[in-house]
Formats: sequence, structure tokens, C-alpha cells
Amino acid sequence: MVTKTIPKKMTAEQFYVWANRPENEGSWYELEDGEAIEMPSPIREHAYYCWRIIKLLTEYVVRRGVGHLLTNDCGIIVARKPDTVRGADVILFLRSEEESDFANKYVEDVPDLIAEVVSPSDTEKRINRRVAQYLTRGIPLVWLIDPAKFTVTICRPNEFPKVLDETDELTGNGVIPEFACPVSDLFALPTSKGRQSSKPVRPRSRKGNRE
Repeated sequence: MVTKTIPKKMTAEQFYVWANRPENEGSWYELEDGEAIEMPSPIREHAYYCWRIIKLLTEYVVRRGVGHLLTNDCGIIVARKPDTVRGADVILFLRSEEESDFANKYVEDVPDLIAEVVSPSDTEKRINRRVAQYLTRGIPLVWLIDPAKFTVTICRPNEFPKVLDETDELTGNGVIPEFACPVSDLFALPTSKGRQSSKPVRPRSRKGNRE
């Protein structure tokens, strides 16, 4: 049995090497203030709502004819000295990808949007910290999708967060040109006949962690 040894402090570059060692296979980590933090694996519901967002944004990029997405908890460096690397659910760039983008292991340039789906293990403190780091990094728009409440919280620098529910329309907020869709489209679930329901299922009553 291989024993995992977690270094006390790492840079983003050192973290990449360490996280990809054979003994860390099957585990997921983020780097916070130079320290590796093990994260729980996403549940099926979380992955489903990530797909819903990816689908809507992919359709938008195709219509627009320019832009690209990064998914699958892609690492993005949000702070240096000490380094912090977050695994963002969905990242949108309005520009097309370039060969130079793949020179670095993690994202260091500033995307136009980050979308995060709230997980059962998330706490309000942890969520607020992530969003604050994204905004401080210069990201102009963050969507925080909460499947338990069927809400999307719009976060922008120097503005109070705005919460939308399934009766509202989600727009690009002056950042993503000509993007608009009903919030309910993010939370649509398939029916038993294989067609997608346009009306979201009401959330189950939960206590404790948000989902």
C-alpha cells in the first residue's frame, strides 16, 4: 500500500506534478494558499446540472461562431504567492482557442464566465470564498447554480449578488453578448417518455449543507 505524503506548501506547478503521481490516482484535490485540499467526488445530480449548463453554452458558442468552453473541473489559478488552484465546473472564453493556450497545465488567463454548481459538501463560507477569489482574479461574471433551490446567483465585481429563480430569465449581464435563456431551462429533467420537462421538479426538503 502506497502512503500519500502531502507537502506543506506547493506552487501551482509543484501541485500539478504531485497531484498526478500514481498514488493520487482516483483522488481529487484543489490547492488553497499553497496547501492541497482533498475534494469529494461529484455526485450524479451535480454532473447532470453541469451538463445542462455546458449544453446551453455550447449552443450559444456554436450560434456565435467564436468562443470555447473548458469543463471537467479544469484547474484555474486564482492567486499566487501563495498559490490557489480551483477546479471550476464550467469556464467560458468568448474568444476562440489558440495553440499558446495549451502551453500551461492550468488556466492563467482570465475567462469571461465561470459557472459553478453547488454540491452537497459545500458550505456557504466555502462557496463565498470561491466566488470572491474568482472576482478578485478579474473574472467579470460568475454563475452560482443551486439545484436544491432552483436558483442562479449572479455575481459580478463591485455589485451585490442577484438571485434568480425559475420564473426569471438568465442573461449575459452585459458580459456575454446576446445570451438569454429561462432559468428553468437549467433545471429541466427528462420525463418518463424521454422528453424533457420544461418545468423543474420542486426541490426536496434538506437541512444542513446546500446542494
